[in-house]
Amino acid sequence: MSGTFAPAPGRAPVRSVVASQIRMELTLTARRGEAVVLALAVPLLVMLGAGLTEVTNVPGDDRLAFVVPGVLALTVLSTAFTGQAITTGYERSYGVLKRLGASPLSRPGLLFAKTAAVLGLIAGQLIVLAAVGAAVGWRPHLEALLPALGVTVLATAAYSGLALLMASLLRPEATTGAATLIYVLMLAAGGIMFAAPDLGTAGWFLLPLAAHAEALRATLSHGESVPLAIWLSLAAWAVVMVTAAAKKFRWE
Repeated sequence: MSGTFAPAPGRAPVRSVVASQIRMELTLTARRGEAVVLALAVPLLVMLGAGLTEVTNVPGDDRLAFVVPGVLALTVLSTAFTGQAITTGYERSYGVLKRLGASPLSRPGLLFAKTAAVLGLIAGQLIVLAAVGAAVGWRPHLEALLPALGVTVLATAAYSGLALLMASLLRPEATTGAATLIYVLMLAAGGIMFAAPDLGTAGWFLLPLAAHAEALRATLSHGESVPLAIWLSLAAWAVVMVTAAAKKFRWE
């Protein structure tokens, strides 16, 4: 009849479901304020310590041009990989993901939402770190910002995919240990605070952190283009890790 309310239940559009999950991920992250501060404080201390003192040996005369981009890359690794892996591992252990599996949210939708949310968090962290770096003397080439953003998005996707893959395959305790170990190894071999052994192009494919840091140095510190090998390395890591995570991800 005219004017009579007729309910029309149905599944919400995928876009709305994913957008809602992204907001939820950001809200939960904001509630873990101490973790966000820690994820920002450690790279900040590394940047100021290695960039303003001579505690480490770096190539060239401009310490900040070497250290600041490396710390920006380290922040992406810390947030998109280490933090993401540990958080997701415990979410699966506590049954949070199992409950999400009963919702309209699909598995690819959850992976996309988590990666998008962590990318938003990383954007805020990088702005703060870059501002502090500029305040203490770093002079970035802002005209090279677009390729720097491109490689950062690829690195974020690669790290997030690896984090979600590990969180699906390992117990939370094992995920925490493995993620921390990989973080330390990447930090030691990635050439962040000091010059690492030159492994050539092969090193960029083995160590995505080294490739990302070198790309940011080339663009932001020197205004140069990103080497093709770095684009290929980060793209390959992103495709392989995201694909593997999508295939192996488990709700419980």
